[in-house]
Amino acid sequence: MKTMKLLEQYSDFEIIQKVLGGEIELFEILIRRNNPYLYKTGRSYSYNHEDTQDLMQETFIQAYINLSKFENRASFKTWIIKIMLNNCFQKRQKMSFKNESPKEINEKAQPMFTNNKQSDTQKNIINRELHSVIEDAIQRVPSDYRIVFSLREINGLNVTETAEVLNISEANVKVRLNRAKALLRKEIEKSYTPDDIFEFNLIYCDTMVSRVMNQIKKMDK
Repeated sequence: MKTMKLLEQYSDFEIIQKVLGGEIELFEILIRRNNPYLYKTGRSYSYNHEDTQDLMQETFIQAYINLSKFENRASFKTWIIKIMLNNCFQKRQKMSFKNESPKEINEKAQPMFTNNKQSDTQKNIINRELHSVIEDAIQRVPSDYRIVFSLREINGLNVTETAEVLNISEANVKVRLNRAKALLRKEIEKSYTPDDIFEFNLIYCDTMVSRVMNQIKKMDK
């Protein structure tokens, strides 16, 4: 598939320029690159799977509509996560919601983040026994600390990027991150990698690509 082969060839900014130049189908690359970051952000904000997907679609559409406003002063990942966080906040103001149990996610789907050293059986056991423990521990952390933890440790943003997304100082990022870690049980930090938390399955990634691209096609008619 042409777009998939281009994944490593172009930077985000180069893809954006091509999309703005009329190669709209290349927006799929930006969706695939940022799907896991937005998903983890939504889940860390305490939204369930379905609500998170709706927020992701809304975020990608907003990013597409405002793509010409991206100035490349920050990374595209930082820019779109900021849009996602704003949408999460706005949704929270409008309605109440219930947390989703991790078992509601299709554990049989092929994960985007796969550890080849583990068998499927081992991975399923880990998922069933400890995903709920990890999520429950994170959800008990106050929101301000939890979001910093998500951006830094799960999404991989650096201190500067996290500060920019949240409009706080870098010192504040460090303080909140340290506080978040102190509130999490030590065994969780020692035993599990960020990829084990709130995994975004490949089947969901493909679904999100289809949802967003179909909406974009309707907009451009």
